[in-house]
Amino acid sequence: RNSFIICDYNNERIIRWSRQNGANEETIISNVRCHGVTMDDRGFLYVVDEDEHEVRRYRIGENQGTVVAGGNGQGNDLNQLFNPTYVFVDQDHSVFVSDTNNHRVMKWREGAKQGIVVAGGQGQGSNLTQLSYPYGIVVDQLGTVYVADCLNNRIMRWFEGGIHGSIFVGENVAGTQQKELYGPVGLSLDREGNLYVSENRSHRVRKFNIKRI
Repeated sequence: RNSFIICDYNNERIIRWSRQNGANEETIISNVRCHGVTMDDRGFLYVVDEDEHEVRRYRIGENQGTVVAGGNGQGNDLNQLFNPTYVFVDQDHSVFVSDTNNHRVMKWREGAKQGIVVAGGQGQGSNLTQLSYPYGIVVDQLGTVYVADCLNNRIMRWFEGGIHGSIFVGENVAGTQQKELYGPVGLSLDREGNLYVSENRSHRVRKFNIKRI
């Protein structure tokens, strides 16, 4: 509590930074090429290791962790990942991973030995069944997956069990107008249903309400 948990990607570590004393920096996990991190309601950290093609779960103070997704080398089988980047954990402690270079989002139930494809997985492209380098992901209480489909400059919405997604915002063309996105990367969803989108190429953060679109 009262601290930030930060992926220090180029220094290959996870650090904890006190909100009360900004100079109090502590390395809590070392030797990890972390791209994404999140925490569940039990206080476990979930860390995406892009180079090892896996997600590990850690207790605070633990340095080894437990593989909860991937960990079987680079690949596109259901028990593999290829340069994963972002992670989301739902109330059932299922792990959702943006399997970026496989152009898909995977879901691993707690304790599972392999995942299931919940978005994309049909090769790189811009059809409603496809993604192109997915990054940020969030899942709402109904199990709907929202994906930052970066190179398609759009946010895709995938209803649970759906065979294709729908465009939530963005028009497949890079831009800075009201209905356009340019390199969406990070996503966050608040309790009021507001979806926050960080755009890497236009250097801005946008807010959309998922109940109004």
